[in-house]
Amino acid sequence: MTTAPARPAGPSHGASPATPSSPVAPESPYRSYVYAYPHKTAYRTLSDRPALRDLWAGEPQHALSLYLHIPFCEVRCGFCNLFTRIGGPDGLTTAYLDALDRQADAVRAALDDGARFALAAFGGGTPTYLDAAELERLCDIAEHRMGADLRAIPLSVEASPATATADRLEVLAARGATRLSLGVQSFVDAEARSAVRPQKRADVEAALGRIRAAGFPVLNIDLIYGIDGQTEASWLHSLDAALVWQPEELYLYPLYVRPLTGLARRAEPESTAQWDARRLALYRAGRDHLLAHGYQQVSMRMFRRAASPQAGSGEYACQTDGMVGLGCGARSYTSRLHYSFDYAVDATEVRRIIDDYVATEEFRHAVVGRAMTPDEARRRHLVQSLLQADGLPVAEYRARFGSTPAEDFPVELADFEARGWLSTGVDAPGRLALSPEGLAHSDAVGPMLFSPEVRTLMAAYEAK
Repeated sequence: MTTAPARPAGPSHGASPATPSSPVAPESPYRSYVYAYPHKTAYRTLSDRPALRDLWAGEPQHALSLYLHIPFCEVRCGFCNLFTRIGGPDGLTTAYLDALDRQADAVRAALDDGARFALAAFGGGTPTYLDAAELERLCDIAEHRMGADLRAIPLSVEASPATATADRLEVLAARGATRLSLGVQSFVDAEARSAVRPQKRADVEAALGRIRAAGFPVLNIDLIYGIDGQTEASWLHSLDAALVWQPEELYLYPLYVRPLTGLARRAEPESTAQWDARRLALYRAGRDHLLAHGYQQVSMRMFRRAASPQAGSGEYACQTDGMVGLGCGARSYTSRLHYSFDYAVDATEVRRIIDDYVATEEFRHAVVGRAMTPDEARRRHLVQSLLQADGLPVAEYRARFGSTPAEDFPVELADFEARGWLSTGVDAPGRLALSPEGLAHSDAVGPMLFSPEVRTLMAAYEAK
């Protein structure tokens, strides 16, 4: 599992455990991880294929985010539903970078001459599947084609233990990477096997040593809870093993079992209700453990060591500023349209989409996407702010939309309040923020704010 670049956020408003009695019976706390809205399964083929130049005309371009997607991994983890393929035949990575170069040329031509990037990220897949020379070329595309000054802005890169080799890390450090995110998931070998993550703890520790030696300002470690056979003791054991390395950030992910993934083909060892209860208990244990060790909670998943450097850019606001995505699994965001390429999980379909991307010569039009209405813009702003521990400044929302969240979403917010998921005004004056229990239920809060139209599109999407 890999992570998206960290979003700027302030310190937690407080994360002590709280279990209020609620008059409303809650559904599963694990409905969907909402890292972007609308969800990509709500995208559809764009019949008019709008020109990128028209989409970006008039858009604020002073603080854009740049994302380059590499759809290759050395192995597919059992829980993974990301757009990625295992390995690449001879010449495929070169051909992919050639296509990325062509796309970068077309996209940069669609932006204003003065367009500026405030942060960048390489994700996937596993960007460090590329060898050192290919990583140099990837950085060249970001810098020389797109105009992103990688040494002057935050640059986040995702890696796996097997691909975090010294030569690759040396390239990334020299080119300005400020954050290296390592997908570990568990320091317990038996749990890694259970999650179909074939790795040994000794290899993980060796990779962490190389990363620290390379000198990246921010090390992030991804861990997963809810793995079959995982107990609170083994979960805390993994956390303690991670804490030895004093990572500036830790992401704690609940395990999801998605259609067409390796784990989806296995028999379920426990009922959904039992699994939900176990994941929620492990989340609380992990949260409290990190808070006791000097970490601040930034969101349900993200924890930052106090006084550590921040990986994000204070100039970029994910609620309002645009994102430019390059690669066949990347999305781009303008105020009027979110767009991407086709999406799949099944290995055969992923290979087909990558082959189509590599063969594409002309990248001047958007292919797949979802138009952003005023209502969807409000929902997106609320979702991406409320799911941060710091919450949403109500005045900021009013300044953008001329209304308040309570006026726009009275039913949803009343429901959250009835469940005990909202902080009181005393806890967060002038802000709409989740309570500690609300943060624990972030994966229910987000989907409950989806529009009926987006829910209908997602329900009609056929996994492939």
